[in-house]
Amino acid sequence: MSSPATTPAVVHRKRRGAEALLIALALAIVIFAFCAVGLGARGEVPGFVAGLAVLLVVIAVATHLVVRFVAPYADPVLVPLVVALNGLGIAMIYRLDLARLDSLGEEAKQFAGRQVMWTALGLLLFVAVLLVVRDHRKLQAYTYTFGLAALVLLILPLLPVVGRQINGARIWINIGGMSLQPGEFAKICLAIFFAGYLVVKRDALALAGRRFMGIDFPRGRDLGPILAAWLVSLGVLIFQRDLGSSLLFFGLFVVMLYVATERPGWLVVGTSLFLGGALFAATTFSHVQSRVDAWLSPFPVTDGTFQLTQGLYGMAWGGLLGRGLGEGNPYLTPFAYSDFIFASFAEELGLAGSMAILLMYGLIVERGLRIALLCRDAFGKLLATGLAVSFALQVFVVVGGITRIIPLTGLTTPFMSYGGSSILANWAIIALLLRISDQSRRPPPEAAPMQMDDATQVVKL
Repeated sequence: MSSPATTPAVVHRKRRGAEALLIALALAIVIFAFCAVGLGARGEVPGFVAGLAVLLVVIAVATHLVVRFVAPYADPVLVPLVVALNGLGIAMIYRLDLARLDSLGEEAKQFAGRQVMWTALGLLLFVAVLLVVRDHRKLQAYTYTFGLAALVLLILPLLPVVGRQINGARIWINIGGMSLQPGEFAKICLAIFFAGYLVVKRDALALAGRRFMGIDFPRGRDLGPILAAWLVSLGVLIFQRDLGSSLLFFGLFVVMLYVATERPGWLVVGTSLFLGGALFAATTFSHVQSRVDAWLSPFPVTDGTFQLTQGLYGMAWGGLLGRGLGEGNPYLTPFAYSDFIFASFAEELGLAGSMAILLMYGLIVERGLRIALLCRDAFGKLLATGLAVSFALQVFVVVGGITRIIPLTGLTTPFMSYGGSSILANWAIIALLLRISDQSRRPPPEAAPMQMDDATQVVKL
């Protein structure tokens, strides 16, 4: 008699070798970018490139070894993508530093060195998260703690002593002479809180109420959570004057609520609340009105539309293939190193280079959603989804504002824009995604014995 059929055990390969090769490719792209910037702007390769290459290799090897030993089954694509984006961002910031040196001399403020420092701190935080969070499921026990932490982080910029208002938005705090943006860390706390809350409450929130036009809408008694999230997002918009963060926080909750309940009615309710809030803000608050007016009528150029129009002119001048790294004029756009760094790349790398950058962002989001699909527990699925969605929303809000798809906001382009808060928070997000991925891809105990009988089948992915 033949042996009874058994269900194949799925065992994922570690794929750390593939990760190492992809990191090497990412480093080659970054080093080439620095060389191209030097040749385009000064006609020579920067003298520090050899030392920079050695430093990058050491940091990359150390990061790879940490992942190899601490999260051996983690996704092999995320870290190389982030290394490439982060390195390209520093190269562009260095290119803008050279332009300031040429125009202002040695007194010009330099940002590339600071961005390298923030990147190093981001990598340390990345390693710390991997070492501290050994099992993402334990975060669920601190659901309401993270919710409280998110509220505290959102309130901090409003306090009279530590809060600071920069460029019209009160989203910064000053600690020890350094400016930080607590909202970047609040989105991580909110993702953990939403995931933990929705895992417990999703059965009640999934109950159908009235049916209209083929869509089951939620019951009126269940609208409390989405109304609370809507009010918090409006508070961020009104008091902090931060349109981008307001959209990001509310959109994050609505998408996670839809994923948890699988009820499209929540999307309709959330979209209606967002449109109502946006209309109210656009007709009531001057700082929102100015953003909408600049979006609808950027010409003729005024003080309120100068930044947007300069970015549009630069992207148009870049054309299909760009002017070349170091050979454009991205420094003519205000805040080209932070808010408008995507426009800087579009000018010097053209439409082709811009699409390549967007493709890398898209791959990060795709890998995050893939991690959510592979995850075995509901909390991990929702958390990975929330982290990936927050990343996607931030890229959409930034690029959409620069290209006039939506009104301009004050968010930063993840991993590329200058800013310590953004770098730290996004490296922490990648660490959490890797931790969930490692837990999901790790073979279950019954599928990992060293010796297996003939009836056991192993499928390697």
